[in-house]
Amino acid sequence: MSIPDDVIETVRDTADIVSIIGDSVDLKRTGSDYRGPCPFHGGTHRNMAVIPKKGMFYCYVCHEAGDVFSFFMKRFGMDYPTAVREVARKVGIVIPERSERQGPDPNEPLYSAAAVAHDWFARQLRESDEADGARKYLVDRGIPMEVAAELGLGFAPRRKEFQAAMAELGVKDDDLVTAGLVVRREDGSIGPRFRSRLLFPIHDLRGRVVAFGGRLLGPGEPKYLNSPETPIFHKGRSLYNLHVARNAIRREASALVVEGYFDVLRLVQAGIEHVVAPLGTALTGDQAELLKRYTKTVTLLYDSDAAGLRATFRAGDELLRHDVRARVATLPAGEDPDTLVQKGGAEALQAVLDDAVDILERKIQILERKGWFEGVEHRRDALDRLLPTIRAASNAITRELYLGRVAERSGVSKDVLLTEVEAMRDARVPPPPPPGRRPVASPRPAAPRGGRMGGMAEFELLRVLVASDEYRARAAHEVRRDWFEVPLHLELFEGLTAEPAASATDLAGRLSPPAMALWSELREAGGTLTEAVLDDHYASASEALEFRPLWREYQKLTDPSEKLIRKKELDAKYARALRKAMHWQNPRPRTPQ
Repeated sequence: MSIPDDVIETVRDTADIVSIIGDSVDLKRTGSDYRGPCPFHGGTHRNMAVIPKKGMFYCYVCHEAGDVFSFFMKRFGMDYPTAVREVARKVGIVIPERSERQGPDPNEPLYSAAAVAHDWFARQLRESDEADGARKYLVDRGIPMEVAAELGLGFAPRRKEFQAAMAELGVKDDDLVTAGLVVRREDGSIGPRFRSRLLFPIHDLRGRVVAFGGRLLGPGEPKYLNSPETPIFHKGRSLYNLHVARNAIRREASALVVEGYFDVLRLVQAGIEHVVAPLGTALTGDQAELLKRYTKTVTLLYDSDAAGLRATFRAGDELLRHDVRARVATLPAGEDPDTLVQKGGAEALQAVLDDAVDILERKIQILERKGWFEGVEHRRDALDRLLPTIRAASNAITRELYLGRVAERSGVSKDVLLTEVEAMRDARVPPPPPPGRRPVASPRPAAPRGGRMGGMAEFELLRVLVASDEYRARAAHEVRRDWFEVPLHLELFEGLTAEPAASATDLAGRLSPPAMALWSELREAGGTLTEAVLDDHYASASEALEFRPLWREYQKLTDPSEKLIRKKELDAKYARALRKAMHWQNPRPRTPQ
């Protein structure tokens, strides 16, 4: 539910920007303004001015600026509605929520369960005899217990005392299950999810523990085990250590992404603070957007073996899709960040980071070393590896520079390369044909939900709505219910547009299981839609669907001459919609008969 503009203005007018920013920054009055050290670039001098007359702040060094809401967004990584609510809370203004959200946060018991569990796990690591092996393991890896305690590491024992301890501390079994801390078996009994594991707490941006990653200390599989998806934890939308690293990322104007928990620990211990890690998966679009809140440049520091390179290039392309500059730092053979720092200290790592290059340049370096630019056959193979990165670049200038660099190195003209890039577009579907006409054949058909050609445009429109709150709000006013013919699609459309900013948890409360399954499918499929193309997809899918009620009106006509005139108009409209949809898959259509 969006916050009304008049409520936002009331909060803004009521808020004392000096008092609110002064809660986290030491401000001193200088004339009519207030000065303090800037929290964004980490300076110690009083370079940031808070100007109460204008209701704004400004740093004269890093040039961060904005109003009281902007301060919370930039300082604490909040989105706009959350920042407004946080300021409102500080000034005592209650922002009404919809009825189902009134009262306490329904997820509060889960946050509480995770916090209680974290305290207990941390105490086990410090005090438990069973954790002797875990403590020795950390020391052997060069992680002193003081550092482990500072970073909140814990230990999960092998036996079941965790459940008894949680019961004694007042945590309900159902909350432990929902928070992913225990597993319910088929017979209804429960058992600890984590056993004999060193635990790394995973936090949200507000610093609350929401999940754990566990490293097995004895034989067995899997070596690493994360908490499952829960109402408070979404693996693809979280980054390990971001809650701590975000200010350093702003200060450095760059983020360093590594593969694992120990890599983060080692680098933080070495004084490198702007480091984060995905949670055991490939870097996702949501994680790229998270990083983009704080910087437009990311350096990838993954292992240099074949698997590490594949992960590096997948992550780099994902960053480029979100208009984030991707650089690659190359580790010596056989090393990872953890071992490199152990052997050579922070200086060895800094030398690697100083040599980082753009992701496309790194690909070219590898291909040159293999000699793939020497012969025609290998040159074609080399281009097949470079073109996806060019295509991933959503920034027009970056794409132009990439085209020029690859043209220079391969001897293939930019025009030809651009044609190849455009031909690589994801498979899309044409708009639904008029009733009675044969649908256009797809060279790579994607069977949509609903089993009808008409459902394809519905699927494409919903894909945009799942990817963007902004387009949900637009669709609520611009898209009609009678454009939909697949009941499942209509159910999801109504759920998305009834509350454009609804979370997945909110949607799950109002949608059927099949509709939520479709939402999950569309969310994954929407990962390839960048901001640059969302509007095109929204417009073309909408125009294709708008054709339906017009055709139904045509079918009701009885006068032959009027039907002929109307049919020509509809034919022209259909052809126009079809042309606009060519960017979905670029088929070679046959003129309908």
